[in-house]
Amino acid sequence: MEFKYNTKQRIKTIQGLRSFKNTLPTKVKKIISKKGHIFSETLDNWRNIAGDDLFKICYPKSFKYANRFGVSCLNIMVKRGCEVDVEYSKHIILDNMNAFFGQKTVEKIKFLTFEDMQEKFHKKKERHVTKSKYLKKISSIKNEKIKNSLIEFTKVYKKK
Repeated sequence: MEFKYNTKQRIKTIQGLRSFKNTLPTKVKKIISKKGHIFSETLDNWRNIAGDDLFKICYPKSFKYANRFGVSCLNIMVKRGCEVDVEYSKHIILDNMNAFFGQKTVEKIKFLTFEDMQEKFHKKKERHVTKSKYLKKISSIKNEKIKNSLIEFTKVYKKK
């Protein structure tokens, strides 16, 4: 190993393998050390903090730290239609968060609603080709086997 002075960084570096902590830029290290700890721990343990019922309908979006003008606030994204359930369990979430960290970290919770993607893009009713433009032509066929096979074919063709 060879010791080397890196002019762009403030600290002396060792050439060779470095720890992950030393490879990050100094600004990123400050952000992680100040703000990343509480929010990342909240994300990792959200199922334990909120409970299984609330875990399915909400998740934490961001965490704002307390400063001299305001209090610490946790923003939670809530599925539309479930806001009342989460509002009633607001104090339970606050108590669980503060008990998890061992100090009063969260003083206020804000809720933001979102549309559930599964409800937004629900399946439309299937329309078969036979109901529209080819129904008259297929009904004019006299052979029942061919007629039924064409109807089945159009159902499969429409699904793809």
